Amino acid sequence: MTIIIKAALALLATGVAHGALAQGQPDALAKAFGARETVISASLSPDGQKIALVAAGAGRATQTYVLEAKEDAEPKVVASSTGKPEYLSRCDWVSADRLACQISGAQRYGDDVYGFSNVFGVDAAGGNIKLLSQRRGQNALSFDLRGGEIVDLLPGEDGAILMTRSYVPEAKVGSLIEKRLEGLGVDRIDTRSGAAKRIETPQSQAIDYVSDGHGTVRIMGLQDLKGTGYASGDYKFLYRPQGKNGWSDLSVYHVQENSGFYPVAVDAAKNLAYGYEKTDGRDALVTVALDPSLEKKLLFAHPQVDVTGLIRVGRDQRVVGASFVTDHRQAVYFDEQVAALIKSLGKALGGKAVHIGDMSSDGQRVLVWAGSDVDPGQYYLFDRTARKLSPVMPDRPELAGHALATMQSISYKAADGTSIPAYLTLPSGKESAKGLSAIVMPHGGPESRDEWGFDWMAQYYAARGFAVIQPQFRGSTGFGEQWMMRNAFHAWRTAIGDIADAGRWLVEQGIADPAKLTIVGWSYGGYAALQVQAIDPNLFKAVVAIAPLTDIGDWMRRTRWSSNFLVEQQRVGSDTVQASPVNHASAFRAPVLMFHGTDDNNVDISQAKIMQGKLQGAGKRSRLVVYDGLTHNLNDSDARADMLQQSADFLSTLGK
Repeated sequence: MTIIIKAALALLATGVAHGALAQGQPDALAKAFGARETVISASLSPDGQKIALVAAGAGRATQTYVLEAKEDAEPKVVASSTGKPEYLSRCDWVSADRLACQISGAQRYGDDVYGFSNVFGVDAAGGNIKLLSQRRGQNALSFDLRGGEIVDLLPGEDGAILMTRSYVPEAKVGSLIEKRLEGLGVDRIDTRSGAAKRIETPQSQAIDYVSDGHGTVRIMGLQDLKGTGYASGDYKFLYRPQGKNGWSDLSVYHVQENSGFYPVAVDAAKNLAYGYEKTDGRDALVTVALDPSLEKKLLFAHPQVDVTGLIRVGRDQRVVGASFVTDHRQAVYFDEQVAALIKSLGKALGGKAVHIGDMSSDGQRVLVWAGSDVDPGQYYLFDRTARKLSPVMPDRPELAGHALATMQSISYKAADGTSIPAYLTLPSGKESAKGLSAIVMPHGGPESRDEWGFDWMAQYYAARGFAVIQPQFRGSTGFGEQWMMRNAFHAWRTAIGDIADAGRWLVEQGIADPAKLTIVGWSYGGYAALQVQAIDPNLFKAVVAIAPLTDIGDWMRRTRWSSNFLVEQQRVGSDTVQASPVNHASAFRAPVLMFHGTDDNNVDISQAKIMQGKLQGAGKRSRLVVYDGLTHNLNDSDARADMLQQSADFLSTLGK
């Protein structure tokens, strides 16, 4: 049984197109790999009878589809967005016939770009759309664009949720009417009527709330504003004792040092919190009793890497396991039944990585996702009673029929002898070839890492004949405190050195032709692709930087009005001159191609424009491609296809 038939794929093609791009239309290969992941989120109704999919359409568009979980079901569009500027990101079932959905986006106002989000309710049959986020009055004295998040689906209730809502004070000259509430609180919302009841009074310093999955908020997170309006790097967490109304101290988490207990979930039956805390230099999963004893127990730690994921199932988000990444992502399960389910499904699906996406209230129907490095992924519905596994929707149907390249886990030696883990993707059919065109592709963040699995950029470049290496340089997360070295801004010389050494290794192994060695990066990866010119301008013959940070000093100047200014200042350190690519423009020898969206609220487009000006002023070859209205991730299939086509063409001719 195939639950979604060809009609669904046809519907996905009806979104709003981006339009013709400046360099002409990309070819079929770039369009296939540049197409956004089709299924953005998937959820199963409490009774297991319906599926909701948030899916990418053409260009920037996103739609929410609802269909019966049965053979030959016809999908129905119940919500849509254009991506100009809002995107649908997820929808959760709040009853058998009602959804709560989240939209988000960013938009430029003058010299700044602001991110926003909202939550709304919609019937599974379409209609009765209700805004669930706090409405802003015309007399608001400030602004807060946080639309809130669902913290509890209230499994025992029909159509109600607990969600965070942000409040701002309101007043009007000549009127005695004013509203004084300010900050983040929690309200119980009837998603059908929009009626709200306050559960947690808004707190100006509140950043997070954690429910027990059964309607009681048990943890509140606060960030100290130091009386100056600037946030410190410390989070204070409070807990509510079982059956009481007040708050008690739970823990303090220090962001810069990554130390202290950071709670993420609550088990109501065991009266404890799950969270992360550093153990022997690596993040581990621990529990803390939510009573005066605050008894702490180590639940799981890995001797080599950080524990980075909590596995939760069911409408109450019950904790059943934890995950970590060595060369592949792996999991340890605390629930024997879930462990057995994952094992059997993995075997049935040919050994692919399997993750539980959602589950019916009785646990008899389960949405699962499975994929691998050569399989972009697919959602399935598993009926445990009938023991039947049915495909729902592939993540990237455009790639059907394309031969994908395997991703190998390898390591290489840095200049100081340190072994650096990396992923190597060689063109399909050329696994033993030598002297290839090659790309070093550092990840963004820098507090991030790559993982084994399907990577749309690496796969496209491999399809174009490039060898691609993705180094997990020092400063990457997931490998423990010593590897993190605070971060790859503070330790930029080490991080950039590791990235350069990945290119040298490709040449030493004979994989890469030294005359065709190039570098591509996004965000911090784009920064790294540019900054490597400061330490070895002869190594890479062409540079592609997507949404790059280029001038740390100017970046901090733009951040000075943000409450996180002090945190960001501590994050990047004091070596802003030597650490900034703009200050090394005269040393560049490789031609440069940059891409940036005008509405990037992570790295402002001014960063790419400053770099472009510096390179042109120094007489260097450089070009900047600007995408109007797009944010940091270039969330537009047409723009991504254009970026892939232009970058690969540029690298193939080494910028000529």
